[in-house]
Amino acid sequence: MTRLGASVQRASALLAQDLSSETTVRQLLAETGARRSLDLADLPAGEQAELITARTVNVLPSAEALAERIAAAQAAGRGLCVKLGIDPTAADVHLGHTVPMIVLSRFQRMGHDVTLIIGDITAKIGDPSGRSSERPPLTDEDIARNLAGYRDQVRPFFDFGRVRYRHNSEWLAGITLPRLIGILSQVSASALLQREDFRKRLDAGHGLSMSELIYPVAMAIDSAEIEADVELGGVDQLLNLQMGRRVMEIYGQTPQLVVTMPLIEGTDGSGAKMSKSKGNYIALSASPEDLFGKVMSIPDRLMDPYLRTLTEWTDAEVAIVTGRLADGTLHPMDLKRVLAGEIVTALHGVDAAMAARDAFAAQFSRRSFTEVTALPEVSLAEHGAETVTTVLTKVLDFTPSASAARRLAKQNGLRLVLETADGQQAAALAEEDALRPLAEVVAERTGGPGGAPDGVYLKAGRKLARVRD
Repeated sequence: MTRLGASVQRASALLAQDLSSETTVRQLLAETGARRSLDLADLPAGEQAELITARTVNVLPSAEALAERIAAAQAAGRGLCVKLGIDPTAADVHLGHTVPMIVLSRFQRMGHDVTLIIGDITAKIGDPSGRSSERPPLTDEDIARNLAGYRDQVRPFFDFGRVRYRHNSEWLAGITLPRLIGILSQVSASALLQREDFRKRLDAGHGLSMSELIYPVAMAIDSAEIEADVELGGVDQLLNLQMGRRVMEIYGQTPQLVVTMPLIEGTDGSGAKMSKSKGNYIALSASPEDLFGKVMSIPDRLMDPYLRTLTEWTDAEVAIVTGRLADGTLHPMDLKRVLAGEIVTALHGVDAAMAARDAFAAQFSRRSFTEVTALPEVSLAEHGAETVTTVLTKVLDFTPSASAARRLAKQNGLRLVLETADGQQAAALAEEDALRPLAEVVAERTGGPGGAPDGVYLKAGRKLARVRD
């Protein structure tokens, strides 16, 4: 039995047990968390390919081709050259950025050779994928700063010490115009313009620069220069990665295989991908308690894709909990606590995950909020004249923007909780309530500021604040 097979056997036994048990959950997190560094070199080619393709959207030209190329590399006593390009366009990283790194880590631990291409040239052009306007160019200082922040935050998911680093300025800075034109002359312009994001921008009357058209070709030259066997990227990068296959053919090389990963949905349940600009992200720099709470705030339907993309669980293990949810032997809240623990374990370890689990239970599972001492507070005397959205964004820092607060209200996630000796009563706040002064909203629902005998609380998703007179 392989090392992974033995781990799956142990974890499967735990998944069949009571997942509300602290002891069981600790053992499970220790088992699955250890997989992030588990040596996978003992897996045969077919199982390696299966483990990769189980977490992908596309494998081109086919999953069988991936297995065949792995087998050929094993027979030759070498690893595949696996490429990931990084354009360090921002210093802040969220959970969505880890998805390709988790798959890349699997390749690394299978014994393949991973090369990270630092796009110090392409980052100055700006990847146009999915954008409605041109991306501002970056300076060398921007790139260096962003790359340092990226590595520091993603390090728990990937071993940056076991990779080759190449900067595409090594070849792109010196490419001659005749050579570039020679490559471009063999690339169809219609292939570049078929991109949906380009078509939308042109239809809307927005500009499209020549540098953006050349970007996929420049990225493809990277693959040819290192003779990549496999290139990874998000599914939104599919056309860029396919260009790599075409340019490698122009170079007279065997085209790389293309492996794309899904873009995970953000925490607000709107269907939009995780994004800092949309305020639906989970920052890797967040505290263990905040990480845990943000994962607990996701809709139940996102548990399955989050388990598949952000953990080292296998399909068989996901099937165990899915079956238990269906037959009623597992409560969704217990599974979500396990998922939240998985994320915290990856970044901070099992002990931090269990402490965050306890803190969450202490704050949100009590009958009375008056027992919770470490709650943020907002004073009506000081902030009552400000709108609810302003209080959420600028006073409590519960939402990143007023639009995010309004979106939360639309999704029925904004509430005023009144607590009395008889229990709690939660009143949903509509979008129009979010635009009114906080004191006015409180007075309307209590008969006056502080009208609830024991307390008034403002709840935004999973975040809670005490409202004082």
